[in-house]
Amino acid sequence: MYILSCWIEHPVRSLDRTFTYLSETEVPRGCRVQVVFGMKTLVGFVDSCVYTDEGKEAIEARMNMKLRFIDKAVDPEPLISDELYELAMNMREATLSTAISCFSAMLPAKVKPGSSNHKIVMERWVSVSENEVSLSPKQLEAYLYVRERGSVLYSELRKQYPNQARSLISLHALNVFEKEKKGSLIINAASAPRPKLSPLQEKVIDEILQSDDTVYLLRGVTGSGKTEIYLRLAEKALEEGRQVLILVPEIALTPQMIERVSSRFGASLAIYHSGLNAQEKYEQYRMVMNQEAKVVVGTRSAVFLPFDNLGLIVMDEEHDSSYKQDSQPCYHCRDAALFRAEYHHCRLVLASATPTLESYARGLKKVYHLIVMDERINKAMPSVHIVPMKETIRKGESYIISNLLRDRIRERLDKKEQIILLLNRRGYHARLKCRSCQEPIRCPHCDLAMSWHRDTGLLKCHTCGHEMKVMKVCPSCGSTAGFSAYGFGTEKLEHEIETLFPDARILRMDADTTGRKNSHETILKSFAAHEADILLGTQMIAKGLDFENVTLVGIINGDDGLARTDFRSAETTFDLLMQACGRSGRGAKTGEVVCQVFDPDHYAVKAALNQDYETFFANEMRFRHAGQYPPYTYMIAVTFSDPKEENAMKRAQQFMQCMKGSFKTIGVISLLKIHDLCRCRVILKGKDLDEMRKAVREYMGSGEFSLKGLRIDVNPMYLD
Repeated sequence: MYILSCWIEHPVRSLDRTFTYLSETEVPRGCRVQVVFGMKTLVGFVDSCVYTDEGKEAIEARMNMKLRFIDKAVDPEPLISDELYELAMNMREATLSTAISCFSAMLPAKVKPGSSNHKIVMERWVSVSENEVSLSPKQLEAYLYVRERGSVLYSELRKQYPNQARSLISLHALNVFEKEKKGSLIINAASAPRPKLSPLQEKVIDEILQSDDTVYLLRGVTGSGKTEIYLRLAEKALEEGRQVLILVPEIALTPQMIERVSSRFGASLAIYHSGLNAQEKYEQYRMVMNQEAKVVVGTRSAVFLPFDNLGLIVMDEEHDSSYKQDSQPCYHCRDAALFRAEYHHCRLVLASATPTLESYARGLKKVYHLIVMDERINKAMPSVHIVPMKETIRKGESYIISNLLRDRIRERLDKKEQIILLLNRRGYHARLKCRSCQEPIRCPHCDLAMSWHRDTGLLKCHTCGHEMKVMKVCPSCGSTAGFSAYGFGTEKLEHEIETLFPDARILRMDADTTGRKNSHETILKSFAAHEADILLGTQMIAKGLDFENVTLVGIINGDDGLARTDFRSAETTFDLLMQACGRSGRGAKTGEVVCQVFDPDHYAVKAALNQDYETFFANEMRFRHAGQYPPYTYMIAVTFSDPKEENAMKRAQQFMQCMKGSFKTIGVISLLKIHDLCRCRVILKGKDLDEMRKAVREYMGSGEFSLKGLRIDVNPMYLD
């Protein structure tokens, strides 16, 4: 008999511990089991499995408790390997989350614990039996077709021999069995020659390969050839018989990376991102588990795939906030990648033209091996023009497209060159305000102004997705005077460009145009094939994309992000501008950037447009030091949500009163309502992260703590 310790799928924080069950058979650690817990049947993960000669009564007497047998073992082999199990326990402590939430974050939907209705898709196969039967000539032909191939999909046999397939089964000449469906995701890419390395690329590769360090921070200007460095390092890892993981921050960047990787490494590639359906994700997961995939390109959750021999991890655009998970567990992909690199004794390359301040500070302190690439492959950076919009609007120019940008677009269209236009706001009008009381129309579920979308004629909340028609009566004052439009988004920009340049072919790439499956890839392929002259969109087109024929980048409202009160607003603005500038002039043709801003003298704007990371880093670190923000301190943001504000406030105040230590407590802060939930937040801020974690953990274990309506974010990327 076996004694099992299991983590049980349960939302109650006090139940975040193992429970003991019995089993007649061995169930390895990391397997799922189905158990009765109270009056419910739940799923658990095995923590340990210990054999004993004792009977049930003896075990119960020794442990002084009644024990149940598990209902069944769900998995024939562990879903969570020993390494991933250790990583889950590490995440549990680091993010102050439950073990089950960490296991769940690691797995595709098909095999997550819980009451998921996802079923693994199975296919019918046939193979020849050992029965001796009399067959007609045509039946014999179908029989031999199966025997020669060992086993065949039943649907394939029906297609080849529609009249014989069923009869062979009824005669017991063929055995029918089921296998998990695989191969529904097909990756095709023509092989491409390896480009000649620049002297700087060769130097960087040699420096990495000859070093014994684990973590490398590669700060390379846009167009410096970082991707080719990844591919050469990947080749080296594959030669050693090891696996490679290349992480990108969002789906928009995967098509080009997949194309480059698959053209180099062929069919041994798996991809993993949120654009795949549940079955496709599961198939890619199994490919990695079964060692059929040697290289993986994926977004944040790909860091949890079941590798067993990693030789290289790359985090492209390591600065991007998409690497941070918003919901529990609020993990950062970088932390998981660091853990896995240490475990596998493999190299981790963190790469960006604009690394986070935290990463760059670690690079300067030699915690990470810092490598700088300050020149492009083509040796030419784009020329940059700043347009101060306050002055141009005062002169009577358009508040959307300045005269300079308009003229530059016309020049590029005449030359048959391509243009990227960035505006980091979607919709047609940013908000509609009542002409009487000047109050904007707000989402009924969120305390946020709704944006008007011309293509649907509806107001839309960009946080919860709620849509509604424009009302005739102001909900704030009851006036029927109507509404005035303020601000503009990508939809309005598209309309403006169509009006100014009726001959231009335009593609728009934002959350409204990329909702359908494979839409990112379709848009980018069309633009790469020069089926469009202008690609306009939000931040998803600002980084990572490489189009040789793009010679002009126009940035609209480039400093809009500085209006945010978040402590990272300057950093995110700098990142967006510098990355966007890097999309221009990446080929043989000279590039140009026109950036329209309202504060041209802000240090983040000036440094970004000069492609000067060092100056921005120095200025921003002075600001962070003065305000005692990261990387000079650590923070934990604890947010309580409830339909009633008084309930959220009460819980937050109780929590704050219990927080004692050398750290500061900031709050209670009332946040905007989101999804019909009122939110109150407390921030812990100090230099000893372990002390702050301990204080929160002790409070959670006090018996007064409920997980409902709770979000704990250790080292938050943003404070909205």
